[in-house]
Amino acid sequence: MIASGPYESVARDLAGTAFGSIAYVEETVSTNADAADLLGDERFGGHTIVAEYQRRGAGRKGRQWLSPAGTALLCTTILPRGVATENLWVVPYWVALAVRSALLDFGVKTLLQWPNDVLLGDRKLAGILCQSCVIGPAARAACGVGINVRRPGADPGIDPPPAFCDDVAPVERPALLRALLAQYERRLFMLDDPERVRVEWDEAAGLPGRPYRIELDGEPESFETIAEGLAAGGGLRVRRENGLMETVSLADARVLRV
Repeated sequence: MIASGPYESVARDLAGTAFGSIAYVEETVSTNADAADLLGDERFGGHTIVAEYQRRGAGRKGRQWLSPAGTALLCTTILPRGVATENLWVVPYWVALAVRSALLDFGVKTLLQWPNDVLLGDRKLAGILCQSCVIGPAARAACGVGINVRRPGADPGIDPPPAFCDDVAPVERPALLRALLAQYERRLFMLDDPERVRVEWDEAAGLPGRPYRIELDGEPESFETIAEGLAAGGGLRVRRENGLMETVSLADARVLRV
């Protein structure tokens, strides 16, 4: 399947690789929703859907991903191979490492933040949202990525304000997609090595020792803590002010930027 529009050259360049299938749409509800319809069909392994605009782009826990048309790389890639169900938690952190490395190709140096943000300075540059289809011991996964590339002329009205690649360097979206898919190809083997993903993610997130402000579901107040590292299963190991260590569950918390 060959991409139309501005990403046709990327599909040609990646022909013969595991990620050479690309489809472009000018507008859709969300690329993740489009990929969900294909996730159970092995013929679409390695397929990427990239959109100019999403009407209802989704973030974690149902939050909305807002991106004016033409300003972001919005794509979802179905992995070309299954992932062991017990290792499925690794996928979004694996994607984050690929996004960070792709951005480095353009001189955009970022910091990863648990659980699914890519920061430029203290502002969000990119977000990641993965989904899966589990069948016994194996799972299929789709990796949704939104990267702010070009700052719009008008204030997008997002709070807190996001960062954009062109705050640092000019980046063209086709070149960025090519770099991202090349990183996926290069890192496929790591999906079978959760410990390597964990160690590399900790380094890319500046852990241990980075302060976090965390809001737990159902709790009236957030708390400040020191993040020590990623835990198996996707939680975050933190050290409270009293010195006690605990693991914050991915399902029960969000990180607040200050």
